[in-house]
This record gives sequence, structure tokens and C-alpha cells, in this order.
Amino acid sequence: MLYAVGEIILVVIGILIALSINNKNQDRKERAEETIILKQLLGDFNINLEQLDQKISFRSEFMNSSKTLFKYIDNPSLRNKDSIDHHIAKTLPYATFDPIMNDLASSGELSLIKNIELKQALTHWSSNINDVIEDEVIWRNYRNDQYFPFLIQHYQLRTIRNKAYKSNVLGKYSLEIGESNDSYIQNNIGETKHLEDFNALLNHPNLEDHLTRCYAINSWANVQSNILRNRIVEIIEIIEQEIKS
Repeated sequence: MLYAVGEIILVVIGILIALSINNKNQDRKERAEETIILKQLLGDFNINLEQLDQKISFRSEFMNSSKTLFKYIDNPSLRNKDSIDHHIAKTLPYATFDPIMNDLASSGELSLIKNIELKQALTHWSSNINDVIEDEVIWRNYRNDQYFPFLIQHYQLRTIRNKAYKSNVLGKYSLEIGESNDSYIQNNIGETKHLEDFNALLNHPNLEDHLTRCYAINSWANVQSNILRNRIVEIIEIIEQEIKS
């Protein structure tokens, strides 16, 4: 009887040891998979941070050009056509934040993330970018529906666009940031032969309103972007800590 009991105990111990080994192997496997995901996320969020910083910088340029044009509106003696055309050109683009999205929830990989704070941040990531994107869309639509038609009616866009080509004012807003935009710079559509009355444009009360919208919408988009930037930095810091642990 005692022999049989001893055999049973040994079998149970063997099963427990096997389960323990399997659990440890499973833990190591899941940890390895989690590390792969974390490293991928780290790379993605660093790219997102770089792109967001670029968009914040671009919007700041839109705002600075709006302020310069306000100065010309308020001080006619300071007006210079080349400078006016240059700064009008810089109010024409729109910055679009297009972050890398990792849908871990639908793929089931979110369950591999052990850190609760990180898991929650990743769950809310897609909703966090909505405020920024909404403001970008507001400016793009306003530019297309209100600002462009006004400029076409009261000025000549050909000269402005051609100067933008030559100085690469808009080329840096292309998809390949930091890459050569030679093909863009080489565009040449010439300058208008029609009369351009920049004084009439600057004296038009609606221009001031359009520039106010340009400044206000993009400044608020930057407020939202900086909030999002802080969240991205927090996510990156958590990921780095998790990889090291």
C-alpha cells in the first residue's frame, strides 16, 4: 500500500514539474513575443513623434506668415510684394498627421502586453488622434472652400505658386520629408501678366478674416498636437522601461 501511495506521489510530483516547465516555457515564449511587439511599437511611436513634431513646426510657419501679413495690413509703408507673395504662399498648405496605427486589439496581440497602463494607452490611441485630425480637416476645408476662392477673386495665384516652386516653400510638406524635392523645385509656370494689386488685397477686410482663421485653426491644432505629443512621449517611456525590465 505504501509503495502504491509513493508511486502516486511521484507521478503527481512529475506532473507538477512538467506543468511548471511548460508554464515557464510558455512564459518565456510570451515574453519573447511581447518584446518583439514592444520593439515594433517603439519604432512606430518614435516615427509618429517625429512626424507630429514636423506638423507642429509647419503649422507654426503658417501662423508666423499670418502674423507677418497682419503687420503688412497694419503698416502699409512696410509692404514688399515679394515678401507678401512669399508669406501668402506659406498660408496655403495644410499639415496632415498620418500616424502609424497598430490595431493590436483586433489581432489579439494586445493580450501579450502585460503593463496595464501601456495597454490602456494603446487602446485609446486611435481616439486620441481624432482631435488633431479634426482640426486639420477644418483648415483644409476652409482653405479650399473659402480662402482659395477669395484669393482667386482678388489676386493672381499663378505668381504666388511659381515663387513657391522656386523657393521650395511647399516642397517640404511633401510625403518624403527631408528628401530631395528637385522635381518640385524645377516646376516653372511663369508669372502672371495680369495686374496684381497687392495693396488692394491687403486692404480688403476679408483677407484679415481669412488670416485670422488660418492663425486660429492652426494654433488650436498645435495645442491639441502638443497634448498628443505628451501622450506619445509617455507611451515611448513606458515601452522603453518594459523592454529593459
